Amino acid sequence: MPSNDAARTRDIRAVDGEPFDDIMTELNGLKWEPLLLINSCEAEPPTNVLEELGFTYETTAVESDG
Repeated sequence: MPSNDAARTRDIRAVDGEPFDDIMTELNGLKWEPLLLINSCEAEPPTNVLEELGFTYETTAVESDG
């Protein structure tokens, strides 16, 4: 697991269905603090939206637990 300097963490791996709304809800609640978003893959549409909204992001791949 990457180091977590984020004030907020959201694990969307267990979200039933499309997690986009959950991601946007978290982003709308940010006040300049970092958010650690945990997903099972790097999802391209949310990262495109992040760029369009002026957010910066970093992805880190980690080995699976099993």
